[in-house]
Amino acid sequence: MGIFHIFVGMRAKPNKTSFGENLLYFLVWSMMLLVPFLNASMMSEDGVVLTNVLLVWSKLLPYIFIFAINNFILLPRLLLNRRYITYTVVTLAMLSLLFYSLEYYQDPLRRIVFPDGGITYVVQGRASFTDLAWYWNVVLGWFMMGANCAIKLMFRSIQDEQKMIAMERQMLQAEMEYLKYQINPHFFMNTLNNIHAMIDFDPEAAKTSVIELSKMMRYVLYESEKTQANLTQEAHFIANYVSLMRIRYPDSVDVRLNVHHPLPIDAKVPPLLFIVFVENAFKHGVSYDEPSYVYIDLLCDNDRTICQVRNSRHPLLRVERGGVGLENVRKRLDLIFGKDYELLLDGSRSDEYIAKLSIPITYDKMRSH
Repeated sequence: MGIFHIFVGMRAKPNKTSFGENLLYFLVWSMMLLVPFLNASMMSEDGVVLTNVLLVWSKLLPYIFIFAINNFILLPRLLLNRRYITYTVVTLAMLSLLFYSLEYYQDPLRRIVFPDGGITYVVQGRASFTDLAWYWNVVLGWFMMGANCAIKLMFRSIQDEQKMIAMERQMLQAEMEYLKYQINPHFFMNTLNNIHAMIDFDPEAAKTSVIELSKMMRYVLYESEKTQANLTQEAHFIANYVSLMRIRYPDSVDVRLNVHHPLPIDAKVPPLLFIVFVENAFKHGVSYDEPSYVYIDLLCDNDRTICQVRNSRHPLLRVERGGVGLENVRKRLDLIFGKDYELLLDGSRSDEYIAKLSIPITYDKMRSH
């Protein structure tokens, strides 16, 4: 089972962070293995002496072994799992055993035999990268493992940060998708009930309402899938919404939609962004017992789209503003525009609430300059 998991892990697609980490290790060890070739060039030798290359490589071999064990076994299983004491004991024991063994058995290890001619070369010095005593090589190996740990933890931190950013984007994207379909289902139910009641005494108005409702549903189902929607279509969607709300509420509710023309025909805005403020105005600002109003202004000014919604407030109708809907709007605005937007929610007056949003206009790519 363990071999199977290792095989699956090796077959897994590496991310950019692990690729960068492995590339760094590859470059460092490649430079170390190229030392004898570079040294021969710097010393102006006629050619590369094979014994010198094998000498350097043989002395690098213990450190390559230590790196491989530390990077692929000890770090993932011990240090990254917060088993610090076990990691310290195991690494010190491994280093001490390895370099003490090399010190003790260095005489046979210093002989290099070439199979072609049976020539034996004796490597001068100790059988490790330095000619120091074994305990100094333990210190050197400990520092090398520390550098390996630092690099591993640095790339792991970058990877975790990337994962957090990706998760946050996914969560915000999910909230954006939720926000697009946030139009209250009760609105559709109540509208259908009102249309059903209109069929008997005003069939033509009922037919018109069904057509407007179908346009809204079509817009929600198809246009909202896009990241950008045509501003004119968004204005028509709001107009259809307002028309259907007039059916739901009595004539005493003063509803005004003022679209300041001309709107740029190629202007783009995020879909279903303004409707949240419009829906909140009807939800929180309309009373069946007292005179109420909802005033909506939509205009373009200096390459910005401005939507302002004003509605009446009633002391007896206390519904908290700024719930999940508006919170999702803020996050969606942050995700799309960063700091390039202005959102004003003014509830300072006891009889009126104002919501004003200003966002930059995105024009169609096919627009002529």
